[in-house]
Amino acid sequence: MFDRLTIVKVGGKVVEEAESLKAFIKDFANIAGQKILVHGGGRSATAVAEQLGIQTKMIDGRRITDADMLNVVVMVYGGLVNKNIVAQLQALNKQAIGLTGADLDLVRAEKRPVADIDYGYVGDVTGVNTEALEELVKSGVIPVIAPLTHDGEGQLLNTNADTVASELAKSFASSFRVQLVYCFEKKGVLENPNDDDSVIPYLSREIFEEHKVNGVISDGMIPKLDNGFNALSRGVSDVFITNIEGVKNGFKEGTRLSLR
Repeated sequence: MFDRLTIVKVGGKVVEEAESLKAFIKDFANIAGQKILVHGGGRSATAVAEQLGIQTKMIDGRRITDADMLNVVVMVYGGLVNKNIVAQLQALNKQAIGLTGADLDLVRAEKRPVADIDYGYVGDVTGVNTEALEELVKSGVIPVIAPLTHDGEGQLLNTNADTVASELAKSFASSFRVQLVYCFEKKGVLENPNDDDSVIPYLSREIFEEHKVNGVISDGMIPKLDNGFNALSRGVSDVFITNIEGVKNGFKEGTRLSLR
């Protein structure tokens, strides 16, 4: 029987607002068993970039990362957001360590090749060092991972946090019973984007593809769900999309993904 490992990716307004982040961290800390936290912080990066006079460009929910924007996301993700989360976990007597993909060679990536779109210094994951992380989680330490990767040749890369969480989940699926959770401000995946109560409790890959075509699911939700379904197809036991209340209630609320 494999041990359970819960990997939570938190993003959106939950990370950006002090009170919601504090509430989330308390509920996350109470999740039983071994766990890893992956965080975003895109709105904070956008705000800092604006203060510095750096334009933010997004395509289909993904950030274009030129050299100036890379400096911003490294500062915000790897510094401000990451260490704030670590400090709050320590305040709850939870041993935590803040990491990026470059630390301990945790997550390697390659710069995304230019096709129709030049994403700049955006990395596509090529490997995860599960051995280093496994030692941490089994010793009771909570890794808090910023979505920054590296190419093994000294270049940092910005990588979608949903993707980092999915890749970690897939890498641990052979040695743990992994549940992957995406937590943000909405209750789950919505059938009607204008109705916060129109949560789809179960979402199959087939229905997801239909909703993409008809526009029900769009923008940043698409890569999130792509990553979730990809994780399921590679041995991850459960994938949930939920909010703080869903985390607090043991993932009984929100959207559960299913391959069928």
